[in-house]
Amino acid sequence: MARRRQIYEGKAKVLFEGPEPGTIVQYFKDDA
Repeated sequence: MARRRQIYEGKAKVLFEGPEPGTIVQYFKDDA
């Protein structure tokens, strides 16, 4: 995954800026 600017990090997911303006990429953690 290309490094993007992180917007938010919670317990279950991380949100990054998307490839185009107005989009985001959700990354779901697998900490189970």
